[in-house]
Amino acid sequence: MSDQEFDRDDHFNVQDDNDPTSQGEDDQFRSDGERVNSMVPASDMLPERIYLLPIHNRPFFPAQVQPLVINRERWEETMRRVGNTPHQTVGVAYVGEQGIDSLDSEGFPTIGTAVKVHKMKGEDQQIQFIARGVQRFKIQRWLSSTPPYLVEVSYPKEPVDAENEETRAYAMAIINGIKELLPINPLYGEELKHYLNRFSPHEPGPLTDFAAAITSAKGPELQDVLSTLDVAERMQKVLPLLRKEIDVAQLQSEISEQVNAQMQERQREFFLREQLKVIQRELGISKDDRENDVDTFRARLESLVVPERVQSRIDDELDKLSVLETGSPEYGTTRNYLDWLTSLPWGVTSPDQLDLNHARQVLDRDHDGLKDVKERIVEFLAEGSFKGDVGGSILLLVGPPGVGKTSVGRSIAEALGRQFYRFSVGGMRDEAEIKGHRRTYVGAMPGKLVQSFKEVEVENPVIMLDEIDKLGQSFQGDPASALLEVLDPEQNVDFLDHYLDVRMDLSKVLFVCTANTLDSIPSALLDRMEQIRLSGYIAEEKLAIAKHHLWPKLLKRDNLPKKRIQLSDAALKQVIEGYAREAGVRQLEKQLHRIVRKAAVKLLEDDVETVKVSVKNLEEFLGAPIFRKEKVLKGEGVVTGLAWTAMGGATLPIEAGKVHSLDRGFKLTGKLGDVMQESANIAYSYTLGHLQEYGADSDFFDSAFVHLHVPEGATPKDGPSAGVSMTTALLSLARHQAIDRPLAMTGELTLTGQVLPVGGIREKVIAARRSDIFEVILPEANRRDYEELPDYLREGMTVHFANRYRDVAKVVFK
Repeated sequence: MSDQEFDRDDHFNVQDDNDPTSQGEDDQFRSDGERVNSMVPASDMLPERIYLLPIHNRPFFPAQVQPLVINRERWEETMRRVGNTPHQTVGVAYVGEQGIDSLDSEGFPTIGTAVKVHKMKGEDQQIQFIARGVQRFKIQRWLSSTPPYLVEVSYPKEPVDAENEETRAYAMAIINGIKELLPINPLYGEELKHYLNRFSPHEPGPLTDFAAAITSAKGPELQDVLSTLDVAERMQKVLPLLRKEIDVAQLQSEISEQVNAQMQERQREFFLREQLKVIQRELGISKDDRENDVDTFRARLESLVVPERVQSRIDDELDKLSVLETGSPEYGTTRNYLDWLTSLPWGVTSPDQLDLNHARQVLDRDHDGLKDVKERIVEFLAEGSFKGDVGGSILLLVGPPGVGKTSVGRSIAEALGRQFYRFSVGGMRDEAEIKGHRRTYVGAMPGKLVQSFKEVEVENPVIMLDEIDKLGQSFQGDPASALLEVLDPEQNVDFLDHYLDVRMDLSKVLFVCTANTLDSIPSALLDRMEQIRLSGYIAEEKLAIAKHHLWPKLLKRDNLPKKRIQLSDAALKQVIEGYAREAGVRQLEKQLHRIVRKAAVKLLEDDVETVKVSVKNLEEFLGAPIFRKEKVLKGEGVVTGLAWTAMGGATLPIEAGKVHSLDRGFKLTGKLGDVMQESANIAYSYTLGHLQEYGADSDFFDSAFVHLHVPEGATPKDGPSAGVSMTTALLSLARHQAIDRPLAMTGELTLTGQVLPVGGIREKVIAARRSDIFEVILPEANRRDYEELPDYLREGMTVHFANRYRDVAKVVFK
C-alpha cells in the first residue's frame, strides 16, 4: 500500500477480495457491514510470513470476528505493510499487561491467531478495523524483533477424533452449557442462538474456541486454551470455564430477582400505609401531617420561656399553618420558619462556674506559658463574679499563627462551664451569613449566630469568631459592618436576624474573636473589643509545650507506647532551634509528627523494641536543619534593628554604604513601604544636620552618594519602628566606626531627635534573645511595656531606654 492510498478523511483503502458484505445468507455481517463479536469458521490460504500485532485485554480466537482499535502512531507502518500484502493477514498475539516500550520477542507467546483485515480506517490517533480470525499460528523464527514485528510461522494441525465417544460427550456438554447460559445472560441473545446452530459435535475445534471466547475468563487462562492444540485437551480446559460463567450468571440473576422482590415489597408497604392513613383519618383515630406539625411545635414551646413578642409571632404562624394545604409551597415555607423559631433556646441558660481556682487549673492544664494571657482571663472572670455574669463581653485574641488562640477560647468556655461554638469568618463576603436571608428568597436560612443557638441549645454560650481580620467585602454586602450590631453591647440586646424577623438577646453571649493582626480590622469594629495579645513562645516555652502536650498527643493518636519512642530533651531543643523557629508551635508539631512516623517505620522494619532519638541521629529523622544559627551582621554602617510581623518578632539588619564621592545622593532598597521610606528620609535629614554634634565630619555627606539597604529585599516591610536603627547606620558610616558588640534597637525618630514609642516589645525582645542578642535599646515610653514582661524574658537582658537620639548615640558609640 503506497502513501497515496490514504485519502483526505484518513481512511485506509485496503483491497479486500473477501469483503464480508458480498457474502451470502450465512455471512456474519449485516448489510451495512457492522456486525461484530461474532464467530465463523474460516480457512484460507495463509502466508508463511506475517506481521504481528500485540493485544492486551484477552486473546483472539480463530473464527472470531470483532473490531480492533490500535494506536495509530505506533502501528501505522505495520498496517500499511499488511495492506500491501495480497493476503492482508496479520498475526494477533496476547501479551498481557506488558508495556509496549519494554516488549521484546520473549514477551510474545508462541501461539497466536492469524486474522484477515477488513474495513480498515484511521481516525484521529487510532486505527480501526474488523478482524476475522482464521487459524492458529506458531512462531518459528523472528525476522524483525522491533516494530513492525515480522515472523516466520507455521500453522499447526489440531489433532481431533470427532467420532470418539469422549470427544462427542465433551462437545455435547459444551453445547448444553452454552444453551444453559443463553436464557440467564441476555447479553448473548439471538446472535449466539444463530451461531450455535452452525456448530455441531462433529466440529469440536471451532465449537470449543467459540465457547472459550464467550466466557469472561482472564487473559492468561484463555491464552492457555488458545495454546492447547489437542482439541480433546482443549475441551477439558474450556468446560470448567463455561461452568464458572454459568454459575456467575445464575448468581447475578438471583441478585436481580431479590432486588426486584424487595422493590415490589416496599411499593406494596407504601400503598398499604397510605390506605391505613386514610382509613384512620376517616375513623378519627389519627391526625394528618398538618395537625402533627402543629402539635410538635406547641410541645417544643412548653419547656421554653418565650418573650411575648416572639410568642405572638409564633401563634400567628401556627394559625396560618393550620389552614394551609400541606402540598402548597407556602406550607413548606411556614413550616420551616416555625421549625427554626421553636428550635431556639428561648430563656434557657447554663449556670456560670466562676471559681477562679478551677479556671486556673483548666488554663494551666491546657496551656504552658502565656502567663500574662491567663492572668488577664482570670481578671476577666473575677470581674464577672461580682457582676454575676460575664455576658456581653467581646474578647479579641491577637497573635501569630499557631500560638493557641482557638484553644484558649475553648479553655475559657470549659473554665466557665459554658457551651462552645466556633465558626470562621475568614473570607466571608456575604452579610447574610451573619444576619440571615430574608424569607422571600428560595432556600433562605438564618445567619450563623441563630444556627449556633440551635446547636448549643442555650442562650449564653461562648461563640468564637475565628480569623476576624480576614473578613471579605463584595457586592453582596459588608460582613464587618454587619458584625457591628452583633458585637456592640448596646445594640445586641435586640439583634434582628433577617430570616427570623424577631428580636433576639445576644447580651448573654461571651464572644471570643481571633486575629493575626489588627491592621485589617475596621476601627469601628476593633473599638468594641477587649484585646488580649498572644505574642508567641520562646524556646523554653516551646520545650514545655512539646513535652507536656504535643509529644504525648502524637503518641496517643498513633497508639504508640511512650517507652517505645524515646526523645531526649537535647534533641527536642535542637528540633525547636533548627527546624521550628516560628512564633507558634504548629511547625514544631509537624516536625515531631515526622519523627513519630519514621520511628514507627523503624519499629516495624527493624523489629526493635525501642527507638531512641538524640541529637546525634536527629538528622536521620528530619534531614538537615532548616535554620542555622543567625549571624549578626557587623561592620561600618551595619545595625541590627528589631521588627514586629504577623508571624512574630524578627531581627532586621540595616546596612548603609558609601557608593562614590562624585556627588551627593541617597538611595533606598529593600522593598520598603511608605512608612519605612519616610523613616529613612527623616533619618538621613537628622543625621545630615547633626554630624558635628556626634563626632563625624560635617561635610561627609556633601560629596557622598549613600545607599541604605534592608536585606531580604524580596520580603515587603513596613512599620514605624526603624528610624533609630537607620539613623545609627548612617552615623556609623559617617564616623567610620562599626558597632563592636551584639546590640539591637528599635524606635521611631522625629526630625528634632525625639525617640517615639513602638509596639510589639515582647515579640522584639523574644527575637533578640533568639539571635543571642542580650543588649537592646528601647524608647523610654516603652519602659512600662518592658517591665510588664515575664521575668524569664528579662533575665540576662541589658536594656537601655532613650528619650532622644543622643541617648542612643551614647550607648552605641560610647
